[in-house]
Amino acid sequence: MRIETTPFRVEPGSGFKLRRHPTRIDPPFKGKKDYKGLLKQHVERLSDLQQRLYAANRHAILLIFQAMDAAGKDGVIRHVMSGVNPQGCQVFSFKHPSALELQHDFLWRTTRDLPERGRIGIFNRSYYEEVLIARVHPEILASESLPDPPHPPDAVWPARYRSIVDLEHHLSTNGTKIIKFFLHLSKDEQRRRFIDRIDDPAKNWKFSTADLEERKYWDQYMTAYEACLGATSATHAPWYAVPADDKHTARLIVSQVIVEALEALDMSFPHVTPERRAELQDIRRQLAA
Repeated sequence: MRIETTPFRVEPGSGFKLRRHPTRIDPPFKGKKDYKGLLKQHVERLSDLQQRLYAANRHAILLIFQAMDAAGKDGVIRHVMSGVNPQGCQVFSFKHPSALELQHDFLWRTTRDLPERGRIGIFNRSYYEEVLIARVHPEILASESLPDPPHPPDAVWPARYRSIVDLEHHLSTNGTKIIKFFLHLSKDEQRRRFIDRIDDPAKNWKFSTADLEERKYWDQYMTAYEACLGATSATHAPWYAVPADDKHTARLIVSQVIVEALEALDMSFPHVTPERRAELQDIRRQLAA
């Protein structure tokens, strides 16, 4: 079964509205057994495509995940990438910038970790934090010691959008395929997941009072996400607003999008020349003897 992913793709432009994108849809599967079967198919296909990516060594893949707390980023990454060879995949999580990172431009700390050709890089949060949390909390922007803060202050965000779009265009033209996922969680579902983390001792470590504090800024974050997704989604680096109230549905959509993106690269294993084939046959005869 193939999931239609087009409805989740964000069209570029200022007209993007999150309210037009649901946080929950009818599940694209019938029961838990069907879900596991579909995810297994996606994981196996992704494993095959990742081997071709690694062998061809011509492209890199950058997967970016952004979301509100408890939206399921870690679970999506863990389940969808479960069949990928760890040697060909790297995951980076970005927290509050360090003192050293604050002395550089806002893209510096993430560009250090971009994937090389043949590999899949995953950013669990990313440089997009600089137009999301920094927009909701102006004190973070003030701590970056910008030489000449724009006037009015909101002028900084269009400038940063341009920097991000230019970076992603540069990466795309040099062989890096970028796919960006916003796990679209409802405020009510976040509340339920926070309560679950408190009630389950095995999940207590996932919850902090800072999570509850950030929840107070929900509307401001939604405004920031709307502006960001609309301004930075592009053909070469699309955003997908993935309904995340149901974790199983979110995982299937994300895995389908990644599979489709890798298939579109039309990768194949390196061609073996007749001379190399003859050489290999000669080596085989020596080994057999």
